[in-house]
Amino acid sequence: MAERKPISSWLTDMDGVLIHEGTPIPGADAFIKRLRDSGLPFLVLTNNSIYTARDLHARLQRMGLDVPVENIWTSALATAQFLDDQRPGGTAYVIGEAGLTTALHDIGYVLTDHDPDYVVLGETRTYSFEALTKAIRLINGGARFICTNPDETGPSAEGPLPATGSVAALITKATGKAPYFAGKPNPLMMRTGLNAIGAHSESSAMIGDRMDTDVLAGLEAGMQTFLVLTGLTTVADIDKYPFRPSTVVDSIADLVDLVDLG
Repeated sequence: MAERKPISSWLTDMDGVLIHEGTPIPGADAFIKRLRDSGLPFLVLTNNSIYTARDLHARLQRMGLDVPVENIWTSALATAQFLDDQRPGGTAYVIGEAGLTTALHDIGYVLTDHDPDYVVLGETRTYSFEALTKAIRLINGGARFICTNPDETGPSAEGPLPATGSVAALITKATGKAPYFAGKPNPLMMRTGLNAIGAHSESSAMIGDRMDTDVLAGLEAGMQTFLVLTGLTTVADIDKYPFRPSTVVDSIADLVDLVDLG
């Protein structure tokens, strides 16, 4: 096997890697500072489509993590990029929050419930029966079904919440139409992110806390993968999957010294 190139760009998941339930994970601030000092291209990724990159920048900054807006990549941005490539200037009926609607507005999409090109489903804490019914009828009427991410549950202080993937399954059951998922583990999200920072997969690394999204997406995009054990995956979980990360570490703190300062 050919020896891998040195890592010259980094992609990292956010929840479970840098933060946990609104609190920075020890070492996250040192890792982000090291990345910024190095001058290497990097992105902080999230499958959550609720917030805009500016929202996330402000939230992370309040936690002591200074991540520039241009270094944040969400499933909403990946979805918008995909739709702009597929059908520029199209129309969409959207179920989601500001992160998704802003991304679609920014690419020139018109948001409408009248014969849209797409139904786009994202994350929201207030899924309404009326909105889901409308989405089902529009898909049955010919609208293409797009979903920001396949995560079936999301974290909260009270416990897991149903997320986009679960709601997408409901719509699929009612329409017989499966969505196209733009977010992780679709390598599309990784490749569009790499393109956004001018990076190449063979010299890039992906850090995540989930085998089924982060590690799989990094693997399929041709990147080195680092699994941290500060999120949803335990050591015992790893062998349940038919693939493995390149490296397993306890936390992001273990990766600070791997960032090359040049």
